[in-house]
Amino acid sequence: MSGLSLPRPLPLSTVAAGFVTVLVGFTSSVAIIFQAAQAAGASPAQVSSWIAALGFAMGITCIGLSLRYRNPVVTAWSTPGAALLVTSLSGVPMEYAIGAFVFCGALMALSGITGWFERVMNHLPLPVAAAMMAGVLVHFGMNAFVAMKTNFAMVLAMFVAYLVLKRFWPRYCVILVLLLGIALAALQGQLHLNGLQLQIARPVWVTPAFSWQVLIGVGIPLFVVTMASQNVPGVAVMRAAGYNTPVSPLITWTGVTTLVLAPFGCFAVNLAAISAALCMGKDAHEDPSQRYLAAIFAGIFYLLAGLFGATVGALFTAFPKELVMAIAGIALFGTIANSLSTAMRDDNLREPAMITFLVTASGTSLFGIGSAFWGLVAGGLTIAILNGWRRTCV
Repeated sequence: MSGLSLPRPLPLSTVAAGFVTVLVGFTSSVAIIFQAAQAAGASPAQVSSWIAALGFAMGITCIGLSLRYRNPVVTAWSTPGAALLVTSLSGVPMEYAIGAFVFCGALMALSGITGWFERVMNHLPLPVAAAMMAGVLVHFGMNAFVAMKTNFAMVLAMFVAYLVLKRFWPRYCVILVLLLGIALAALQGQLHLNGLQLQIARPVWVTPAFSWQVLIGVGIPLFVVTMASQNVPGVAVMRAAGYNTPVSPLITWTGVTTLVLAPFGCFAVNLAAISAALCMGKDAHEDPSQRYLAAIFAGIFYLLAGLFGATVGALFTAFPKELVMAIAGIALFGTIANSLSTAMRDDNLREPAMITFLVTASGTSLFGIGSAFWGLVAGGLTIAILNGWRRTCV
């Protein structure tokens, strides 16, 4: 059947998965975006424009690519890229910073058009991809219990409610646990909504300027970090969840979107990993072929976030951190379990998968590139050595 066909009735869990995806994405790193914009000397209007441009970019790509491929495609801003900008944009005029964003988007689009990135990712074994996914997500699962240190009553109530609802009403357990957490936070006086005013963001255009020093010092590192720390694990998460979506068009369109919206502050949009996993599990939809609807709802919420700009960032930060930590971990329990099961199922790849998991979970960052990339490198090296040794000994 052609066109978008929404199930009747649409599962509330699907909408909830989209909302939690945006909630986790914003609360985990929106503060870094503010810092990066301020490092470039952005005015309050430009900061709002950055959030708006990123929100629109993520919304358009989530909705468009998920509809195109009928698979859950979730995009995100480059969090390690934003962290890089905090330190590298100091003293760089805004127009040259925008030029670096345009350059980064062009490099991303080129890597998608040429197909080299997809050719590399097609050699990634599924157990290793699943192990990397588990390593990325395991801290979120543990943080659901770490949050009990500072708000034991709320997080314990959410966890117990999850177990009960998972037993009797699994389809709606995550959204109901989220609503319970919000209600408990309100009763505890931890929802900081005073003085919050929603205002529609106004995009601010900055004409890009180019300097080879800034392109080399900012544009290329931003591209490398985004591809290695974001797009590599993003593809691995899709593969581990069982989706063989063509990679090159995804990279191309995220690059083109970055290129087009860069003058408004969109520094880099890429495939999501952690937040994408929220749209790819059973809690998003019982039917894997319908989970792309969760990504579409994530896109809708991203568009709303972009429409209201920086004010929505303040809205998401109004939730207590314990609530966000708990709901993110609870929503990912099933995905973590499935990833570990897939990672360990092949006897020949069990040890490479274990090493991939351990390196990824360690959080080790080298040369500004995150542990997910190095986990895959370690797993690939282990496969090359152990499998080569086995073939020699046979």
